[in-house]
Amino acid sequence: MTSTLDLAKQLIACRSETPQDAQCQHIMAQRLSAVGFECHTLVSGPVDFSVTNLWAKRPATLTNQAQVATKLIVFAGHTDVVPTGPIKQWESDPFTPTERDGKLFGRGAADMKTSLAAFVVATENFVKAHPETPLSIGFLLTSDEEGPALDGTVKVCEWLQAQGETLDYCIVGEPTSVTRTGDMIKNGRRGSLSGKLTVKGVQGHIAYPHLAKNPIHLLTPALTELVGMVWDQGNTFFPPTSWQVSNIHGGTGASNVIPGTVVVDFNFRFSTESTPETLQQRLQAVLDRHELAYDLTWTLGGLPFLTTPGTLVDAVVTAIQTEVGLSPELSTSGGTSDGRFIAKICPQVIELGPPNASIHKINEHIALADIEPLTRIYQRVLENLHVQLLA
Repeated sequence: MTSTLDLAKQLIACRSETPQDAQCQHIMAQRLSAVGFECHTLVSGPVDFSVTNLWAKRPATLTNQAQVATKLIVFAGHTDVVPTGPIKQWESDPFTPTERDGKLFGRGAADMKTSLAAFVVATENFVKAHPETPLSIGFLLTSDEEGPALDGTVKVCEWLQAQGETLDYCIVGEPTSVTRTGDMIKNGRRGSLSGKLTVKGVQGHIAYPHLAKNPIHLLTPALTELVGMVWDQGNTFFPPTSWQVSNIHGGTGASNVIPGTVVVDFNFRFSTESTPETLQQRLQAVLDRHELAYDLTWTLGGLPFLTTPGTLVDAVVTAIQTEVGLSPELSTSGGTSDGRFIAKICPQVIELGPPNASIHKINEHIALADIEPLTRIYQRVLENLHVQLLA
């Protein structure tokens, strides 16, 4: 049977820059079909920017299920990768998987084609060892995670709801580890709320400020107040909510013109101690108190989600301890992931994958020594849940 390393190389060789899948899902579907999965390809989005999604499921296979509860665990991930950046800066072609210095190099090696390969091989090994099991296994894959994320996992989740499918557990293969595979898992993520603020003034000649209103000057006191605000204190699982400005655009480009507007892009990464509504109200109250004339549009990227210690977290932690001897840190740090969509239809979602130090970078890679342990951890999670259901 093909090893995780070999399958990871096969997937990395697919030039799947978002939103392209480049046959990655077809390769995986063939493997999964061979061990009893029913596969559905779901294409979404505009014709010139279409997204390929895959839902595959192998149902529980006990001959006599009358006295045994069945559960569905889903492996979720994305086959699309970010653009390579300047090819000449890579030491080897990003879509030619290359072993060098004890590492596997290629775009997607860490984020997240090795995780996908490990999902498949772990599942094949588990099914071979347990042809009968009360554990149903699903795969939810998209080619729209690194892009706008409008036609990928969110669409599959809506389709699953319409089909009446119930998910019990989900593992997302995002690269969550720091130094060694298994040293950190994400049992939740912060929410993301973005805003675009346009503060209005009056354009004029810079030598006649009394005939103009400089929106940059008008905004500055409010901006200072917002930078210093404490939005919440966080909690046991989440750090305090943060507010950050990402862009400020003001001015005509001429040095003798007071601009008529200034535009500020900002983002909240928020804990479960705050809601989008309270954050919006508090920010707008500051703007109003400073008597600014403004337009403000909001974009909710995702709500925070959290999986507290319980069946899935315990199964994952035990698997990591058994296979690699680490006690993983539970964390909610980092950016958003497709877990935010899955958490709406699945009560227990965690993220577990290889070290993330090289993701999205030139010469992205994964240590060869991290690959098989990742496969064993995923397989051990399946084993743990299987045993628990039969107990």
